[in-house]
Amino acid sequence: MRKKPARKNTSVLAGIDLGGSKTEAILLDSEGQELFCKRLPTPTDNYDAILLVIQDLHRQLESHAGHPLKLGIGTPGSLSPETGLMRNANSTCLNGQSLCQDLQQVLDRPVRIANDADCFTLSEAVDGAAKDADVVFGVILGTGTGGGITVNQELLQGPNAITGEWGHNPLPWPGPEEQPGPACYCGKQGCIETFLSGPGLAAEHLRRTGTELTAQEIARLAEQGDAEAEITLQAYEDRLARGLASIINILDPDTIILGGGLSQIQRLYENIPNRWQEYMFSDVYRTRLLPPQYGDSSGVRGAAWLWRD
Repeated sequence: MRKKPARKNTSVLAGIDLGGSKTEAILLDSEGQELFCKRLPTPTDNYDAILLVIQDLHRQLESHAGHPLKLGIGTPGSLSPETGLMRNANSTCLNGQSLCQDLQQVLDRPVRIANDADCFTLSEAVDGAAKDADVVFGVILGTGTGGGITVNQELLQGPNAITGEWGHNPLPWPGPEEQPGPACYCGKQGCIETFLSGPGLAAEHLRRTGTELTAQEIARLAEQGDAEAEITLQAYEDRLARGLASIINILDPDTIILGGGLSQIQRLYENIPNRWQEYMFSDVYRTRLLPPQYGDSSGVRGAAWLWRD
C-alpha cells in the first residue's frame, strides 16, 4: 500500500482495476499524480465476494480523499449495449451480471465501466508512453489478447462496444500448419488470442517440443541461447507482426503500446517493427511500438481517467 497526502482544493479521480488474481484501487489528482494505491486478492468465481472487495477498496479511497467519489472500473469483459450485462469476461462469474447497476446500488455513487484493455490504452494515451500521439492502439498480451483504441486521448467506442477486440479475429496470412488453428473459448478456431496470449505461446512450444514451459520461461531460455525456445519465440514474433500489421493497414495508428506479461520481452520492440514491414501496405513505416510507461498499473490509472471529463 502506497500513500501520499491528498492535495487540498484539487479534484481527484478514483479507479479500480478488477483483475483475475488482484483488484487494484488508485486515487489520482487531476495531473495524474498517484495519491493512494491499494491491492487486494480477487475472489475466485464468487460474484458477491467481488462486489464486497470493490466496496472495501472504494471505502478506503473515499476515506483518503475525504469526500464522496465517483468510480471508474476496468473489467476483463465489457457491458453489452443491449442488456447492460457483463459479457466476454474470462472471469466467468462476471458474465451475465449487472455489474454496473449492482455497484451503483452498493456504493450509492456513479460508476463507469470499461474493458481493461480500453483502460490500459486510455492511461498510456493520456499521460503515458503515447501521450504525444493522436491515434493509439493499446494491446494486452497476457492470459488473453485484448486491445483498445484512443483518438486524441479519448476512447473510440462503437455501437457494439467491441472496439479493439482484435484477439478474436483469425490470425492473418496463416500457413498450412496454422490452419484451422487451436480451439478458442469463444467457440471458434484459429483466433489471434490462441496464438499470441501467454498460454498460446506456451501451447505452441509444447506442440513443437513436448516440453511444458510458461511464456516467461520460454523467453528467458531464448535469451540464454536455447535453440528450441528461440524457434518458438521467432514464430511468435512473426505472428505478432502479422497481427499488428493488419491493424496498421486498417487503423494506421501513430503508436502501438504493448501491455500484459509478454510486453516485458524487450526484443519485441525491435524485432516486431522489422517484421511487420513485410505485411504493411505502405512504402513508409512510421508507426511506433512502445512499452507502457506505467506497467501493470496502467489499467487502474485508465479506470480513474474514465472520469477525466
